[in-house]
Amino acid sequence: MSTLTLPSIVLVGRPNVGKSSLFNCLTKTRHALVADIPGLTRDRLYGRGVVGNQPYIVIDTGGLTGDKEKGLAFLTEQQTQRAITEANHVLFLVNARENLSVLDQQLVQLVRRLNKKITLVINKSEGLDPQLVQSEFSPLGFDFASLSIISVSHKQGIQELMEKVLSHFPVETLTQPFSEEGIASRIKVAIIGKPNVGKSTLLNRILGEDRVIVFDQPGTTRDSIANDVQYHGKLYTFIDTAGIRRKSKTIDEVEKFSIIKSLQAIEASHVVLLVIDAQEGISEQDLHLLGFILESGKALIIVVNKRDGLSSDQITQIKKNLDRRLQFVSFAKLIFVSALHGTGVGNLFPLIQQAYRSATQPLSTSRLTRLLEQAVSEHQPPLSRGRTVKLRYAHPGGYNPPRILIHGQYARSLSESYRRYLENFYRKALKIIGSPVRIEFRNK
Repeated sequence: MSTLTLPSIVLVGRPNVGKSSLFNCLTKTRHALVADIPGLTRDRLYGRGVVGNQPYIVIDTGGLTGDKEKGLAFLTEQQTQRAITEANHVLFLVNARENLSVLDQQLVQLVRRLNKKITLVINKSEGLDPQLVQSEFSPLGFDFASLSIISVSHKQGIQELMEKVLSHFPVETLTQPFSEEGIASRIKVAIIGKPNVGKSTLLNRILGEDRVIVFDQPGTTRDSIANDVQYHGKLYTFIDTAGIRRKSKTIDEVEKFSIIKSLQAIEASHVVLLVIDAQEGISEQDLHLLGFILESGKALIIVVNKRDGLSSDQITQIKKNLDRRLQFVSFAKLIFVSALHGTGVGNLFPLIQQAYRSATQPLSTSRLTRLLEQAVSEHQPPLSRGRTVKLRYAHPGGYNPPRILIHGQYARSLSESYRRYLENFYRKALKIIGSPVRIEFRNK
């Protein structure tokens, strides 16, 4: 697994040109609100996209209107400018079904002043002559190599667009696919969480010295900081990151790189420690962050900090509440610690090693197929539209997280409940703890 920087790409343009629709398409989610109403997106929205084996971070922004007056539009403008500042590449979207506007020209000049690589994306082009569309927007000054004509609603040109964008990044800046031969001897651990939950204090306790600034004020850490540790003969790299706030509160200049750096730290790690405050519990922002960790497939340990002063009954109640809200990451280990006093911190290393081993353990086709036969014999697949589903064999498809490819007749038609059954069966049989398992089906 490479620790190199993940490309970050921001979507920019005036309202109602299709930025949020493109965001949903690239991330294969419906996280961005989409409606035929200008100005629907206000805050920045972060997601993860993949082209081939290459992941990247994509940022949706509110529509730019050029409004200099104080108010909601002005705040949206500020959010967008900060997103442009922290990203590597800008996709500037325009609407092919509307004539080039003065505002488009003004906004392009604004983005160019920020000295970023820009690709012009002409959206809503379905049924239109590409040459006429390109000539309409030629006054913006983009040559053929730096523009793309797409239709998000018809899924046209998007793959070519992203391949073109990623070609602007040197090969060494892209994350390389994970392979069994490439499993690193050093375990990389990202420490993630909201501001002021004790991430830096936890790292100092792990390091045994004050190698990271600790200050009782949210946002003290401005960037991701890598720290090497040797523990019982094992090598670790701990990455302390700036706290991730709700985007509506991310307004200080000091925080402008924090979210991108934190998401990049997740991608560069083998194991993620999500630190939450025992007193505050899990927040909506924590859940959004868990969603990103889950998408990236990283091994996960949830560290509940600031347990000092809590009774055993209070800890039991907090654990019940967390188990209820975190059912979608039931594979993750939960540990209570006090970073300030060191309580429970020593138990982190065995959990990290266990999660890492689970995520990177070697798997064989013969073993996976034997387990598949055992799972089927214990619980037959249900009929799919009256047809019998026959699962033939399984083989490994990758690591970190473990990927299992299952081939068979009508395998892709399996119900979601049976897919979960197989996932839980493999998790238990392979003793996978702290890491997700990805199961994919292939029809014969």
